[in-house]
Amino acid sequence: MKKSTITLLSALLVAPMSTFAGSMTSSAPANAEVYFVQPSDGATVQQNVKVVFGLRNMGVAPAGVDKSNTGHHHLLIDTEVPTDLSKPLPATDKIKHFGGGQTETEIKLAPGTHTLQLLLGNHAHVPHSSPVISDKITIKVE
Repeated sequence: MKKSTITLLSALLVAPMSTFAGSMTSSAPANAEVYFVQPSDGATVQQNVKVVFGLRNMGVAPAGVDKSNTGHHHLLIDTEVPTDLSKPLPATDKIKHFGGGQTETEIKLAPGTHTLQLLLGNHAHVPHSSPVISDKITIKVE
């Protein structure tokens, strides 16, 4: 096979993959904010913690719904924001997904000090090109 034919075939195979990867990224308004309505930073709470998510200048949409200026919540518990925000967020015991469009939850935490942070993800669980991340809060569980 000629080298030019191999190059053309390779380009045709790679092009759809790069198109798909590009379509996984969404933009967010510059003034978008995600925050905690409840609990507040420094709060002392019981083991069953009600967490209420707040969002300004964007809308909430379930995972799988590709609508501009929307996303869904991910709750980071006792962990840092992942370093590679170009990929879908993993679902772990430290990164909870709310792909149904939920705006609140109840979580059970062991007694002690814990950190919570919110990170908005798009239809594919990928953070927006300008990530919408809350301040990290610290709570004490009795």
